[in-house]
Amino acid sequence: MKKNKVMEIRKEFPYLDEEKMGRKIIYFDNGATSQKPKCVIDALSNYYSYQCANPHRGAHYLGMLSTELYEGAREKVKEFINAKFSKEIVFVRNTTEALNLIAYSYGLSNLKKGDEIVLSVYEHHSNLVTWQYVAKKTGAILRYVYMNKEHELDMDMYKSILNEKTKLVSLAAASNTVGGLIDIKEVTRLAHEVGAVVSIDAAQFVPHIKMDVQSWDVDFISFSGHKMYAPMGIGVLYGKKEILELMTPFMYGGDMIEYVYEEEATFAPVPARFEAGTQNVGGAVALAAAIDFMERIGIDNIHNHELELTDYAYRKMKELDFVEIHSTPNYNRSPLIDFNIKDVHSHDVATILDSYDIAIRTGHHCAMPLHTYLKENSTCRVSFAVYNTFEEIDFFLEKLKEVRKVMGYGS
Repeated sequence: MKKNKVMEIRKEFPYLDEEKMGRKIIYFDNGATSQKPKCVIDALSNYYSYQCANPHRGAHYLGMLSTELYEGAREKVKEFINAKFSKEIVFVRNTTEALNLIAYSYGLSNLKKGDEIVLSVYEHHSNLVTWQYVAKKTGAILRYVYMNKEHELDMDMYKSILNEKTKLVSLAAASNTVGGLIDIKEVTRLAHEVGAVVSIDAAQFVPHIKMDVQSWDVDFISFSGHKMYAPMGIGVLYGKKEILELMTPFMYGGDMIEYVYEEEATFAPVPARFEAGTQNVGGAVALAAAIDFMERIGIDNIHNHELELTDYAYRKMKELDFVEIHSTPNYNRSPLIDFNIKDVHSHDVATILDSYDIAIRTGHHCAMPLHTYLKENSTCRVSFAVYNTFEEIDFFLEKLKEVRKVMGYGS
């Protein structure tokens, strides 16, 4: 993407207003959450200022308007990921809730002793601890796929693990640490050949790459709005209609029922049966605005810009002999780099960089089994978004050298 285009995009993000912020922040923690453009903030503010009411309930103007906006956001998401039906879109708080919904409403009801659940070693805890729980409750067995030498999913191992006992495959589309992408379509095809259902954690994928659930033929997709320029507290579970219709509710309460009697109840059709209680309508409206923002720029344009940033940063960091990189070297990856500085704890790295107003992530990134596999207790992570620039990366690289000096290494 041309520099002047990136500069125009940057004007849409309030956090880059140095006068109001009181500082110039270089934000490289996009894998945790993205910053929000003004159009998204305005959509949220406008909803609560002029459109606010409880959807699906009131027969008055604001009630009907809120319903229209909420269901309009559902239709927007359906088009964004190329789902077949809008009723395949369930609004949740975040990826974690979506994965828990699958685990409780599908996993506990459909898995039994001896069935196998396939995960990767680099799964986020929300896609790992949930299935540990299901396995303990049902007697199912967890099977793990490890990484190849380039820190990507080992497809040969994946193929060897799949068998007639495999009933569910749950994988991250993109690792939040090593950055590797999976071939969702191929992973799904192979799993379906043995009769397994496929759940994909797309939290680190959806902000960067075009989604197409019909082409992939995937059974479930989960993602959060806050990583794709929308507010916190809104997320999406996509599920094939025929599977969702056989699932029991995850939560019970208002707006998810059909009829309620003193001793029993019947439940609303999907997706309403999975959306108990008052929903985050403002968040859904702002998510729709975030999708509009991404599509206005062009998702391919976003992805290409982020890849160029990541490749540039990766090559420059490889030139520094005191930097240890743990991410995939391949160009086709999510826009993040996981690393450590020799002899310096990751938290010290982050603290020193923060003194220069550079925001990065440190810790185990909710991926402790991966860090055990890497023989690292904690790592640093930089992750990029559409508003980041090469100049920011150059400043970051310069200050990486300062980290060593502050900690007493080098001159």
